[in-house]
Amino acid sequence: MPNLRLALSQIDPWVGDLARNSDEVVRWTKQAVEAGAQLVAFPEMALTGYPVEDLALRGSFVEASRGALVELAARLAVEGLGEVPVVVGYLGRSEHASPRFNRPAGSPQNCAAVLHRGEVVTRFAKHHLPNYGVFDEFRWFVPGDQLPVVRVHGVDVALAICEDIWQDGGRVTAAREAEAGLLLVVNGSPYERNKDDERLELVRRRAAEAGCALAYVNMVGGQDELVFDGDSIVVGADGEVLGRSPQFEEHLMVLDLDLPAASSDHTDGLLLSDGLHLVRTELSGEPRPAPVPTLAAEVAPRISDEAEIWAALVSGTRAYVEKNGFRSVLIGLSGGIDSALVASIAVDAIGAENVYCVSMPSRYSSEHSKDDAADLARRTGLHFRTVSIAPMFDAYMGATGLSGLAEENLQSRLRGTLLMAISNQEGHIVLAPGNKSELAVGYSTLYGDSVGAFGPIKDVYKSLVFRLARWRNEEAGQRGEVAPIPENTIVKPPSAELRPDQKDTDSLPDYDLLDSVLTRYIEGDEGRDAIVAAGFDPAVVDRVVRLVDTAEYKRRQYPPGPKISVKNFGRDRRLPITNRWRRG
Repeated sequence: MPNLRLALSQIDPWVGDLARNSDEVVRWTKQAVEAGAQLVAFPEMALTGYPVEDLALRGSFVEASRGALVELAARLAVEGLGEVPVVVGYLGRSEHASPRFNRPAGSPQNCAAVLHRGEVVTRFAKHHLPNYGVFDEFRWFVPGDQLPVVRVHGVDVALAICEDIWQDGGRVTAAREAEAGLLLVVNGSPYERNKDDERLELVRRRAAEAGCALAYVNMVGGQDELVFDGDSIVVGADGEVLGRSPQFEEHLMVLDLDLPAASSDHTDGLLLSDGLHLVRTELSGEPRPAPVPTLAAEVAPRISDEAEIWAALVSGTRAYVEKNGFRSVLIGLSGGIDSALVASIAVDAIGAENVYCVSMPSRYSSEHSKDDAADLARRTGLHFRTVSIAPMFDAYMGATGLSGLAEENLQSRLRGTLLMAISNQEGHIVLAPGNKSELAVGYSTLYGDSVGAFGPIKDVYKSLVFRLARWRNEEAGQRGEVAPIPENTIVKPPSAELRPDQKDTDSLPDYDLLDSVLTRYIEGDEGRDAIVAAGFDPAVVDRVVRLVDTAEYKRRQYPPGPKISVKNFGRDRRLPITNRWRRG
């Protein structure tokens, strides 16, 4: 049985930065070749970054991607890496018209290619295009109609792209018909909670269906709302996990695979399942026996739910700051749990020396909240200052005579104006501290709480905010470090402190109850009657549903934040702002 040493390069591509991404492919290929790899694979659209969204509709970008691919193939050969086939994703275009989709020749495609000996030896396009959740690939791409199979050292390797294995049939079934020894899948699969378990079951099932080993390489890093967690996996035809990369970090997995010898005499153009045409590419290399000793990959241990979510929030925040050219962030630090959690995420993401916080007390700010904000600054080492909004507030009140909700919102808006002024003056990017529970019911002030370029906990319900704060402090204790978040911040009742003795529960149900209803209504798309039938108080459900529905206009104006749930406010959930339907 031939042996193939495979390398999966779990990297962080930057959207639009073709030169940087090419450099990364060369750098990681060099490491793989030094480790003896005979086939190297990179994630979906690694050359362009993913997703490119409407950049795909710009012909100049498509041609730049195609040109960069050819240049990359030549560069790998010049740098002595050309003898090892490299699979890399890129943005391509169709050679033929697609009447079924009413798209002309030259339409964009989500492609991958095999580079070898200075040439692009084969190209293929994604067959199944996702068009649900955060994906709009039918907007941009036309599907491919081939099953590419490359013969490497006596092994037939079938190639696929991400969604090709999330849908039944297609290239999975075709790989079995082509008698492939390995199904290699390149991916840009975004993170959401518990998806790592779902992926493992998926690749095991698809390996069984394809009748061969399956290698799944995914990207890491963040792109606007999306976070990619890696979690690259290799399983045998029997479903045994042969290697698994850690989540949320770049990683090179190299391992030896004993695979069936290529024996099929199927010819090019053979029609397989789902209308796919077999395209074979013969590469150099005689079959090789297994080395002694064989190289086994590590199987990275799984991390806890809280650790996984924390890593996603940190990765997403770091990516947004760094990829947009910022070096520092600015946060309004109130002493409350939300801003404390955001500050802690920022410290872990970019370092305390790059985190700037401002306490902006008003006449209603409690002494303990001001003390808690200063305590967090001491614990973490971030930059901290206090600027009272009382003089500004008094001036506005003297000029306008506001009262009630208008008076409360004025305080928040003054803080937002102050943050943006400091941001403009000093060059920091402002992070908004709103959580998913508040955004769901509109418990936030436009042009106040919503001020910022990025919202690290936008997709985190309030009850989870508390869990994460406790987890982060416990994690610090296990490391022998100072817990970043003051205990008083965690245990005190949540309050916006915009009027005397105010508590969140004055306006909202208890957060555990609220979040249970919100999860059903938002993630589950359950209607009012279904939620009531599940045992919830009808009056509470009616109130929550009404608050969610009438706050859509606010959420549209909130900055992006990392997606961690099945359905976030943003790319996932698209409801009309002007909407008279009120039955849930």
